[in-house]
Amino acid sequence: MNIFKKITSFFGKQNTDETEGYVTSRSSVNLKDPEDRSRYFMDCLDQMEESSREVELLAGEYQLVTDYLTDVDEIESLPKNKKEDLSAIAKSLNVYDAEIKKYRERKSRMTDIEYYTLQKRESEVEEGIEKIKEAEKYAVAVKRDLRRLDGERHARNFRENENLKTMGNLKGMVTIFIGAYVFCMLLLLFFQFALGLNVFIGYFLATALVAIAVAISAIKYMDAGKELEVIRNEKNKLIQLQNTVKIRYVNNRKLLEFLYLKYHVENGEKLDKLWKAYQQEKEERRQASEAEAGIDLLKKQLIQSLSSQRVKYPDRWITQAAAFIDEREMVEIRHELIIRRQRVREQIDYNKKLAEDAKQEIEDIAKMYPEYASEIIELLDSKED
Repeated sequence: MNIFKKITSFFGKQNTDETEGYVTSRSSVNLKDPEDRSRYFMDCLDQMEESSREVELLAGEYQLVTDYLTDVDEIESLPKNKKEDLSAIAKSLNVYDAEIKKYRERKSRMTDIEYYTLQKRESEVEEGIEKIKEAEKYAVAVKRDLRRLDGERHARNFRENENLKTMGNLKGMVTIFIGAYVFCMLLLLFFQFALGLNVFIGYFLATALVAIAVAISAIKYMDAGKELEVIRNEKNKLIQLQNTVKIRYVNNRKLLEFLYLKYHVENGEKLDKLWKAYQQEKEERRQASEAEAGIDLLKKQLIQSLSSQRVKYPDRWITQAAAFIDEREMVEIRHELIIRRQRVREQIDYNKKLAEDAKQEIEDIAKMYPEYASEIIELLDSKED
């Protein structure tokens, strides 16, 4: 194959984008040096290939933008009733979008964990709130009863100690009375036998007084003993009642702990607030879900409506639905697409020039230095492989 035909056939594949050209100035290359010359040729070929790839990509982009512009033309040429239908769909999309935006930007009432915990037990929550409130009220009442019972038990302990002191004092008094009686008897005997006095009345009075004092003390002692027995019986009953109330308190406490754990709360008031927040949250999520479903339906309607009007890319208009409401938006879209296509066209031309410059450089070298023709052909063959 002729060297120039070979080069021309290779370069016939080239096209590409805005990549910087880098064909090195020939004056900076020592063409007599095989390594330097080969590297220079390879640089030219690489530049051509890179430009070719860019042009191929940009050609697709150029066609895509052209198709978008064609879609704009198709939409603008629609009859008035069709445009009104598209405008109605776009307005409904705006309404639903506003609802969803409002939902997403609102202050969160509860965490997702709290929401889904209540959702799983939705049918039990109201009953659970009542149970917790009753158990909490019962816990307060039981605590109050325990404090009262504890106070009564301490009162019984005090009375018990007082009675024990009274009985001890009575024992002491009887001992004193007897001791005093013995002392009086000895003194009266001394008066009678030593002094020869008549002390019969003394014996009688001492004996009578001691008997009366001991009798009174004994009666009081027995009364105190009976009262002590009553107090101890009452105290035992209080202790039994206190133990029963404590058992009820512990069982009620365990029930509360179970309910708190079940609903992930610290108290009934917290669960009550969460339940009210959940009901509001549920309604808002339902509305948001309906809005999302409405948006999905409207998107399908929009795509179907545009597809039936020969619009090639109907789905891209979902994010540009405002153009169906405001003509200025459509003008802006057209202007942007025209500028975009112009930029792509400039990139294509730029990369084609890069490829052409690299092609021309190798052709010039092949003409000026025919002795390198076989080397150039070999490089071209290696690139084609």
